[in-house]
Amino acid sequence: MKIIVTADTHLPEKNRKLPNDLLEACQTADLIIHAGDWSSLDVYETLSTYAKVEGVFGNVDTPEVKQFFPKQKVIETNGFRIGVVHGHGEKMTTEKRAREAFSDESTDIIIFGHSHIPMIRYFGNALLMNPGSPTYKRTLPYYSYGVLEIGERFHSRIVFF
Repeated sequence: MKIIVTADTHLPEKNRKLPNDLLEACQTADLIIHAGDWSSLDVYETLSTYAKVEGVFGNVDTPEVKQFFPKQKVIETNGFRIGVVHGHGEKMTTEKRAREAFSDESTDIIIFGHSHIPMIRYFGNALLMNPGSPTYKRTLPYYSYGVLEIGERFHSRIVFF
């Protein structure tokens, strides 16, 4: 199973659009996970033309997006549990808030966004993944998204463009 992971698309802000690099990757996806800050349901509608889309809302999302998606969720696939949360809030770092969101759940992978800083690392038994942003890199040199390949094991990577 190939999962494309994205977050912080912030569309249609500043006339940005989903980049071709991301959309080309979505053509071969079995699932797309968005970790919030969509800004509009147009992003969901575009991504859902490629594969099933799962996601959560973020702190800048419209009321319409917040009614459509939960604040956090757990997705089970191929025997693995994937926690998804945007990671916004007060106190602690974004990563710590994401870990805290699933402290009472057994997860193999925790996907979060908010900081726009791509990362993959382990904390305890869970892989933490922030795909960065494909549309709003802030001060970073590249845009990014994530890829999870799940079979009997899983493999993760960040794609920079």
